[in-house]
Amino acid sequence: MGKKRTSSKKSIKKQPTFKSKIIKGIWLLFGAIVLSSILVFGLIAVGAIGYIPPIDQLENPIDKYASQLYSSNGEVISTYSQSKENRVFVQIATKDTSRVENKDLSYHLINALISTEDIRFYSHSGIDAYALARAVVKRGILQQKSGGGGSTITQQLAKLLYSPSAGSTFERILQKPIEWVIAVKLEHFYTKEEILNLYLNKYDFNYNAVGIMSAAKTYFNKEPKDLNIEESAMLVGMCKNSSLYNPVRRPELTQQRRNVVLMQMEKSGHITKAVKDSLQQIDIDMTNFNRSGHR
Repeated sequence: MGKKRTSSKKSIKKQPTFKSKIIKGIWLLFGAIVLSSILVFGLIAVGAIGYIPPIDQLENPIDKYASQLYSSNGEVISTYSQSKENRVFVQIATKDTSRVENKDLSYHLINALISTEDIRFYSHSGIDAYALARAVVKRGILQQKSGGGGSTITQQLAKLLYSPSAGSTFERILQKPIEWVIAVKLEHFYTKEEILNLYLNKYDFNYNAVGIMSAAKTYFNKEPKDLNIEESAMLVGMCKNSSLYNPVRRPELTQQRRNVVLMQMEKSGHITKAVKDSLQQIDIDMTNFNRSGHR
């Protein structure tokens, strides 16, 4: 009777495939990006790198080009802001009326701004992760010009109020993360309505028209609350780049931008398609333009 032969198989270690190596590498890269981002944001938040305004400045933002006129007893009479155009000082406020309250703004203006610049404005806390990811994929990876922006209205306000000019490549790299941190802090100190008011009150619409009050007077000789849909859409369109979309010098280009805003308002349900189609046919009208009308 033969002896039973037992065979033992040596365990063969499975070699990782090329595909699994790629997947592992992607996850490692993703983890490294996440960890480094957390570290950078943490260092910015505590002021270790970059510049974060003190809490008192965040609670009471002052235009970096603003000057205030005081009476003999120390009361603020007027506030003047230095426009980006020739750095000319223009009056933006008298006493405590520096902010245009929501009741003094056309609801068309608010609808146009949110529809175009930040459709999830009321649901995020300063940073719109979805819009940011979309912008990275479409514009950064796929190189699509129509990928949309990732900046929220709060981030744009942070840039208007506190973003200094970068003096080096390192500072330019840090600018966007610093804006994100400041945006989150602004959301902590202000309501959504106050953020909208601050943004509209700080934006430079050219021709020394700093803020929506001056802009409405300069371009349409109206109060902000009296702006109609197409006028509101034009001014919001200028917020993308007021020098490029200048209705006086480039009316056709400005009209194209205004029509984009009207399209966004239709998409968000604030106007119907019929209204959008009708308003898009109206030419930009600068009959009431008066560059000194806000003074």
